[in-house]
Amino acid sequence: MESDPLSAQFAALADPTRRAILARLTQGEASVNELAAPFDISLPAVSKHLKVLEKAGLISRGKEAQWRPARLEPMALKGIAEWLEHYRRYWDKSFDRLDAYLKNIQKGDPRGPRN
Repeated sequence: MESDPLSAQFAALADPTRRAILARLTQGEASVNELAAPFDISLPAVSKHLKVLEKAGLISRGKEAQWRPARLEPMALKGIAEWLEHYRRYWDKSFDRLDAYLKNIQKGDPRGPRN
């Protein structure tokens, strides 16, 4: 069963190594060797991480002679950000209500804000 793109993207982002790889790719495309440098893992392990990121649509891989540079796909990250935006608005409203309630308590009104 094929999962939806958002599920695949969040699954890919669940791993700290893959998140670090994405962070590195914000600086520009890079080879497997360049991406593997900061990690104490094998090149095949980095390649597996890249395949997960590529399958999730978060990166793409080019082919230039023997060099296969990986590059970030920002539109996939935009889709994640748009999905998260709904929840950010929810939390902002919740924190605003909590802030108003706490201000009323500080003023001595234990019932909190009045609507």
